[in-house]
This record gives sequence, C-alpha cells and structure tokens, in this order.
Amino acid sequence: MRGQPDILINTPEIELWPHGLLRARSNHDARALSRARHVLRRKRDGRYLAVDLREGVLPLVHRLMHEPGIDAALDALELHPARRRPGIERVGELPLDRLQERLDQLGIDGDYAERTGLALVAEPDWLAFAGFDRYRRPLWLHVNAARAWKHLQAAALRDSVVLEAISGYRSHDYQLGIFERKLARGLGVDEILAVNAAPGYSEHHSGLALDIGTPGELPAEETFEQTPAFDWLTANAGGYGFAMSYPRDNPHGIVYEPWHWRWNPADAAH
Repeated sequence: MRGQPDILINTPEIELWPHGLLRARSNHDARALSRARHVLRRKRDGRYLAVDLREGVLPLVHRLMHEPGIDAALDALELHPARRRPGIERVGELPLDRLQERLDQLGIDGDYAERTGLALVAEPDWLAFAGFDRYRRPLWLHVNAARAWKHLQAAALRDSVVLEAISGYRSHDYQLGIFERKLARGLGVDEILAVNAAPGYSEHHSGLALDIGTPGELPAEETFEQTPAFDWLTANAGGYGFAMSYPRDNPHGIVYEPWHWRWNPADAAH
C-alpha cells in the first residue's frame, strides 16, 4: 500500500495498522514489522498479534486463531472497502454489543446516560492518519475530521500559532484502561467520571474529537485557556467545524475542558 493514504482498519477487538507506524518491541518484531503491510494489534493491551505479509499472515503469538476477534480482523484485512479503495469517504460503525460488559466491570449503572445526557458513541470501522501528536504517536481521526484538523492547524500556523494534538481517537477498550489505571491508584468511579466519560460515551470514540495543546503548556490543563492558542481557537475554530465540547457548567457534569474540541460537519465552513 505504498503511496496510498494511511488508514487504520478497525474491528471490535483488533486494530489493523498500516506499515511503518508501529515501533518494534523486540528483534523478532523488528524483522516482521519491516516486511509487514499491516500489523494486527490487540486493542485491549496493544499486543502485536500478527503481521500481514505479501505471502500471507505471520502469527506473532501462539494460538493466533484462538484470539478473540481474529476472524473479524482477518475478514476486514481482505474485505474492507477502505483497504481496497483507499480514499473512500464512507465510514461505517462498529457494533456496541460489548459495551454493557465494560460498564458492568466498572459498576456503572444503567441510568448513566440519563443522568449525564451523554450519548452512546460507536467506533468507526476505519480511521485516517492525521499526522503525529505531541508525543510522536500516530494521530487517528475520522477521515473528514482529519482533513479539517490539518486545515485548522495550518491556518493557525499562518497566524504564528502552533496547535498540537494531544490525543484523538480512543477505542472503548482504551477508555476502559483509563478507568482501570485510575482505580488502581485508589480513585473512585465517581471521581473518575467527573473527568472521563464512561467507556462508550466519550467523544474520542467517534474519531471526531481531539485534545489540543500548544508548546510549553502542560496537556489537558485548565491553564490552556490563558494561551494565545486558546484565544485563536475561540476566534477561528468554528469556521473549520470545531467547537469546544465541555465549557464551564456544562450539562453533562464533566469538568471544564478548554483543550477538548469536536468537529461537527454541519458547522464546517472550510
């Protein structure tokens, strides 16, 4: 797929990463990744499961065919329309059938959506490469949000304002991991919910939202509102379809997040 747009093919439990965007974690991985067209990566913990070579799929774990979700991942590798026709605009959605399992693990009851007014958010079945974030990690977004982000970033730079992506798309499994890590540090679920949406309810799942920062400023801090970058976003982001999702005293009970912006196609003028 050299010379074609980089896309992340997404399945419920496994992501299919394009060549060259993942770092090898061992000499064995390095040899395999150097020849790979795609890498099959487990969403729950980031484990590399297999690589797609021209001659076939090379397992990187024992008993690959017993891996949950492997059949769907292999089917997507061969059949996904974004793989066969890169640049296709249609983006599908993954099913939400594993969501309740995640919420049950956290002890989040069924009226969470009613209390917060947050909607369930499905993951896209593929995402576009939107450059790198502050930490040189690949940034994945919905293809239209990726295009809008690049235009927004370039426009800011023309005004001598540097915008950095802190994070973009996050899977349901990734969001669950945030909760698990904070619970392990002794925080309660209610404390975490004041800062992070429950798995399945984060705008990051859609690939339409990203956290934005600027050099010299700590990520995801309220002090971002005191920067020229925030002033520029407040004045200009709406013209590119971006809006801040969680202003002060928002009805969802989420803390003020001046760094969190979501792209809405209905608002885009560029």
